[in-house]
Amino acid sequence: MGKVDVNKQQKESSLLKTAFEFFTTKGFSKTSISDIAGKAGVAKGTFYLYFKDKYDIRNKLVAHKSSQLFMNAMKELQPELKKYSFEEKMIRIVDNIINQLNDNQSLLTFISKNLSWGVFKSALTSPPSESDVDFSQVYDLMIAEAPYKLRDPEIMLFMIIELASSTCYSAILYQDPCSLAELKPYLYNTVKLIIAQHKVEEPKK
Repeated sequence: MGKVDVNKQQKESSLLKTAFEFFTTKGFSKTSISDIAGKAGVAKGTFYLYFKDKYDIRNKLVAHKSSQLFMNAMKELQPELKKYSFEEKMIRIVDNIINQLNDNQSLLTFISKNLSWGVFKSALTSPPSESDVDFSQVYDLMIAEAPYKLRDPEIMLFMIIELASSTCYSAILYQDPCSLAELKPYLYNTVKLIIAQHKVEEPKK
């Protein structure tokens, strides 16, 4: 990577980092592009070289932060992941991500408030940066390695993500309807049921 490319990457990274700080402390609606550019140490016009508007940088941040969660989970779980069944792989990845969000509740709040399936799907199919995990490849490989066929795997993933994000948000932040530790067994049993609903009866040939 040349010096110009490194400089561009540093500026983009600085803008993303600064935007995240503002969005999680000051709030999205109260943060201006001038705020972000000023603290990042770049001209306001430079912001538009990387992002269309404030919504664009927010969506890229959500995608980037989501990708980082998956990357951290995969790095930690990779050595032992192959020995587990498809269900256990999914549960262990979800569990790792939930634990990360429990440890970083400002990130949980930011992602939960701004995550839409469209943004998340975009992150799956086209990672925001070269350093981000292409989770679609990881997920497709997991599907391919499963000992049975799975019907509509994208819908299955959508259901699992919606279930985990909505229930864990309340459990982590408000202990409602119970603590995270109490919730997890019910959550993971339901994840298994979701996967079971998508299994095709005949085994792979």
